[in-house]
Amino acid sequence: MNKRFLSFVFGSLIISTAAANPPVMKNDPKRPVDEISRDLGITPDQFIECFNNVNPTPGGARPESSERVHMNKSVLLPCLQKANPAITNDSLDTVMDRYRPGGREAQEPRN
Repeated sequence: MNKRFLSFVFGSLIISTAAANPPVMKNDPKRPVDEISRDLGITPDQFIECFNNVNPTPGGARPESSERVHMNKSVLLPCLQKANPAITNDSLDTVMDRYRPGGREAQEPRN
């Protein structure tokens, strides 16, 4: 009986943790890829390919650190610039903020 109870508690803990921290879908169906890519002057497939290497904060939460923001930008921007050299850091920020729920404030790190 004691083993069953512990197994139940442990199993519940794992399920609760997984539900609270859902994995980030690389090709998030909620992300308006067509609009973002149009505004950046690239194809949706080019945007998806570049974004596949980004590690966004799960569930659209604010990033936990500025390091995460800079790391993602250092991956995304050069890849996008290969598709369209006219993309700048500022133009990327403007477009992403336009389509990010919460705008620029949602990208401000929690710490």
